[in-house]
Amino acid sequence: MASSSSMTQGSVAARPAAALQSSAAAHKARITSIDALRGLVMIVMLLDHVRENLYLHLNVTDPMTLPGTPNDLFFSRLAAHFCAPIFVFLTGLSAWLYANPPSGVTRNVREFLLKRGLLLIALELTVVNLSWNGTYQVLYLQVMWAIGFTMVALALLSGLPRWALAALGFVIVGGHNAFAGVNVSPDSAWYPLWTLMMHRGWLVTEGIVKVKVSYPALPWVGVILLGYAFAPLFSATVDRLWRQRVLVLTGLASLAVLAVLRGFNIYGENAPWTPGATTVETVKSWLNFTKYPPSLDFLLMTVGGGGMLTLAALEFRDNRVTRILSTFGGAAMFYYILHLYVLMVGYRIMYAIFGPNQGTRFGVDIDSFWIVWVVWLTMVPLLYFPVKAFANYKRRTTLSWVRYF
Repeated sequence: MASSSSMTQGSVAARPAAALQSSAAAHKARITSIDALRGLVMIVMLLDHVRENLYLHLNVTDPMTLPGTPNDLFFSRLAAHFCAPIFVFLTGLSAWLYANPPSGVTRNVREFLLKRGLLLIALELTVVNLSWNGTYQVLYLQVMWAIGFTMVALALLSGLPRWALAALGFVIVGGHNAFAGVNVSPDSAWYPLWTLMMHRGWLVTEGIVKVKVSYPALPWVGVILLGYAFAPLFSATVDRLWRQRVLVLTGLASLAVLAVLRGFNIYGENAPWTPGATTVETVKSWLNFTKYPPSLDFLLMTVGGGGMLTLAALEFRDNRVTRILSTFGGAAMFYYILHLYVLMVGYRIMYAIFGPNQGTRFGVDIDSFWIVWVVWLTMVPLLYFPVKAFANYKRRTTLSWVRYF
């Protein structure tokens, strides 16, 4: 990605001014494509969270256990795999754009990242955990914690040259799988740091409050660094056709590398694929990547393939669908917290009416996963209107704290 950015600068300098879009138009298109992609992954994330509320009695492992995971559940979960990595990548990309607006007057990105990152971690420990569990007996360090940590890390590293950030991002994303099989004993002094950075597991198991790390943070730091280093491609001075071409080539190159690494079980995923009894089972085995922490192959598929190609597809799209997606993407934090509490209240209402029909939980039967899709598709338009109202308020208000949502 660093080399692509260098190519960007050279090509832009060589192009005549008449070939470039106006700064205002390019900036508007950039914002539309980025916010639309962010909104898309937020909507897909809702599907996974509906699943976790109504289908938790048939929860999935990581990687998924193929013999016990029906196709509808597998591919719904697979779709959700794209959400966190693309969101983290776009967070890094947006941070650079915040620091380098079209006006040319740079902003203090370090202060913004520190404040927002610490806010996300605080929200994870309070508002988000309460929405999932209803208590604070167990604190789960999930995606908000990981994003917050990556923002703090980027704030501390943002003074480095962009090539150094890109190199560090590549080393982390490409190299962390070499340590995936390393086990650190809970008795070791290194265990807390190893668990926070690289190993999904319990951090605190005794006492009033227990803590479990669901999102080990280090690989996500690599993702946000690559997003930050890649961001100059979205500068208002870059020709949009050329940007789209770079995005397509980057996406195809990522998928080609994935095909080689995964196809021959060389590197990048510690769960090798094996031929199944049917074509579908073979495909599921091939796509069964590790998310916690995200393997290299996982990131090649999601950010490299899915993220790049979708950004390319959205480059010249400005229609009702992209505007709806951009509304969700432009008020992502508000949407995230809102949907969690809507799900919590809805689940408790269903539990009060129907009781624990799946063991100790309320849920849908194993052959009724379609209900999860129906609930998801029903919630999207219901959430749109309050999110749109907040997005409009966010654009109008002069209150500084609102921009963090």
